[in-house]
Amino acid sequence: MFLSNALRRIYFGLQDFLVGQVRTILVLGFDALLQTGNLLTFNRRFGYVIAEGKPGRGGLWPPFEAPTKADSRSPCPALNAMANHGILPRDGRGIPIAGLGPALCDTYNFSSSFAYFTLNYMAEMLQKSYAYDTFDLSDLLVHNGIEHDASLTRYDVSRQPDQAVPAQDLVDQLLASATGRDKQGNAMLTFADLTRFSTERRDHSRATNGQYTLSTFHKLFGSSNTTTLITIYGGRVDDLAVILKEERIPDGWEPRIRSRNGLTIMGMNATVLPLEFGIKERRGPRTVRLT
Repeated sequence: MFLSNALRRIYFGLQDFLVGQVRTILVLGFDALLQTGNLLTFNRRFGYVIAEGKPGRGGLWPPFEAPTKADSRSPCPALNAMANHGILPRDGRGIPIAGLGPALCDTYNFSSSFAYFTLNYMAEMLQKSYAYDTFDLSDLLVHNGIEHDASLTRYDVSRQPDQAVPAQDLVDQLLASATGRDKQGNAMLTFADLTRFSTERRDHSRATNGQYTLSTFHKLFGSSNTTTLITIYGGRVDDLAVILKEERIPDGWEPRIRSRNGLTIMGMNATVLPLEFGIKERRGPRTVRLT
């Protein structure tokens, strides 16, 4: 009986592994097709990035309502903003995992391949079915699942137990680090700014958090989130102050990615890898600028 159970576990474990590998290959192959399509087609026109009939078309977003203490919220500003505007359930509960993908694509112009890849990982992390289950935004608060140390908008959970709300002073430090300017003179975050600030955040967390952990996966995941501040949100400090501090989408805003098929995994990696490789963490405790 013991041998039979052991062999069964090995069999199903191997089966799950192989299915996962085949699924990843198929998703990445489809993503490559979408990226090729982006390269061969014209971008969407300004003001028309969001499809007709979808929330945010022409910069007209549903009314914003700040969350109550009873509402469920996550460590992700993008998801929280969608709930605050009623694009997701305002209480942040009972969200169909499969239904979140199209909403992400419509709201932020992510590609369908990127949305599926990310949400499938989330479903596996939560031990839920991608196709049939729902989740609450607060489910994402589990440490080292989606939430991780050295975030740019939240202090580590050892210092800030409630990861559902942004650390206002930390966001201020991030925005104050901007050195770029657009043609109209508006302050802009650059990739160099994000690389420098990410380095400081990791150094600060390592020096002050005795429980600091940041796996290679979470480093890349964190850098993926970081690059969206420029790729999706455009890097403009005025916009990001509203998005990151209030978790509200500014009036008139639309995604800065205008590709026909949205931001693909390949397109994301073209920015994530240079950012991550540019981060030079120091080892051991030291004095850092962040407080």
